[in-house]
Amino acid sequence: MAASPAPTPLRLHVPEPTGRPGQHTDFSYLRMAPPGAVPRPPLDVSPAETAPLAGSLIRVLDDEGRAVGPWAPAVEPEALRRGLVAMLKTRAFDARMLMAQRQRKISFYMQCLGEEAIAIAHAQALREGDMCFPTYRQQGLLLSRDDIDMVELMCQLMSNERDPIKGRQLPVMYSYKRAGFFSISGNLATQFIQAVGWAMASAIQGDTRIASGWIGDGSTAESDFHTALTFAHVYRAPVILNVVNNQWAISTFQAIAGGEASTFAARGVGCGIASLRVDGNDFLAVLAASRWAAERARANLGPTLIEWVTYRAGAHSTSDDPARYRPADDWKCFPLGDPIARLKTHLIRLGAWSDEEHEATRTRLEAEVSAALKQAEAHGSLHDGHIPPLRSMFEDVYEQMPPHLVAQLQQAQARAGQGGH
Repeated sequence: MAASPAPTPLRLHVPEPTGRPGQHTDFSYLRMAPPGAVPRPPLDVSPAETAPLAGSLIRVLDDEGRAVGPWAPAVEPEALRRGLVAMLKTRAFDARMLMAQRQRKISFYMQCLGEEAIAIAHAQALREGDMCFPTYRQQGLLLSRDDIDMVELMCQLMSNERDPIKGRQLPVMYSYKRAGFFSISGNLATQFIQAVGWAMASAIQGDTRIASGWIGDGSTAESDFHTALTFAHVYRAPVILNVVNNQWAISTFQAIAGGEASTFAARGVGCGIASLRVDGNDFLAVLAASRWAAERARANLGPTLIEWVTYRAGAHSTSDDPARYRPADDWKCFPLGDPIARLKTHLIRLGAWSDEEHEATRTRLEAEVSAALKQAEAHGSLHDGHIPPLRSMFEDVYEQMPPHLVAQLQQAQARAGQGGH
């Protein structure tokens, strides 16, 4: 009797990025599609029928800045101008805050460099009263609004005496109920299930407001992501579930979270949720997909999961050095380009913008950001140790401070008076 062959040893597959320092990244893994090639289904499409859209890439702007295909939105040039200005403002804000951290005026910062179009275009599809549950890279939701003071944002970063959160949150973890901006959490993925719960509550109350939840590609590995999809599907919650795939979760490539053999959008289809995969650096594609998902939610047609394909152009945070794990020129080589440059080209083509106006606007916004920083510094910074008063640790918890907190406050004040901390 012939001997049976030796069994094949089992082994694990560990995904690796297609580029490391000193190499050029092979971006062919992105599953691209030509601009205008992906069909736009009706609002009442079944989730299963969106499977092709979850595996392709919705794009509107071509290389010449023309809006092509069925997803090209009907939008006034003035709305696009506002979007471009908001992106320029956000980029100027990020650059100045990064510099402030390097000057030790703030302790920590996180940029959204290269991702500005996603939050800012998405905001144009929402209505007053809708609630966003963002991560720490959606500052564009705030900076695109005229009623959010940059000085106040900077004071939050400095945790100084004018910090609206009174030093109770890490820098960049803003909270603006009046702007529909739910408090950012340092715990990953919590905001996704919170967004679904808020949307369910809105529907239970017969309200008309929808929710928009945000998560990064790496955080989709958290259990809250899957729980959120289950509840959103079962109860048809009026929510938009945004997955920002910027290719890197700190130093971990997106394939480690499951983006190699499938797309993140495909997970929504598998859970019975209509899903789209969209060019996140294409302002018009972001606007069109966001409008489509918002209309579905408002029409009681259920949730939509959108994977925004983009690239984190800068470091994960001011504590990170991306040169240690990826090519230094990756963003310049990223095939979806710079969202600001692409919208600028489109507006110039429409005759609604110019190189001269672009440069003048950029210069004006940089001056506004610098002036705002000077105002914020007047209330204290990390340099001079200006922090919210000790009482703020105990206030705003109860309408009237109970005896045990009064006693703790008195004890803390006594220790502080003796040089304690």
